[in-house]
Amino acid sequence: MSTTTDAIAVALLMTPGAVLGAAALVSQRRGLADSAAVHQVLAESAAERAARAAATDTAPPDGGEPIPAPLAEQPARLATVLPFPGAARRAA
Repeated sequence: MSTTTDAIAVALLMTPGAVLGAAALVSQRRGLADSAAVHQVLAESAAERAARAAATDTAPPDGGEPIPAPLAEQPARLATVLPFPGAARRAA
């Protein structure tokens, strides 16, 4: 084969890869910029939710009934549960 034929073959084989590679690089850069914007919005949203959660006011924003305060102690057990004989699971 001659040098000209080799150059034409290389050009025909390498051109589609170069074009697709350039398109892939451009889309990656755009994707990174979009990703950074999404991360920024998510960080702002998380900060806003954390600020709302840290507020001591327990009344909902629509003016409804406030959330009940959590119990300081565990509720008392009402009954003792006894195991029935023969009801144990037998794992194989």
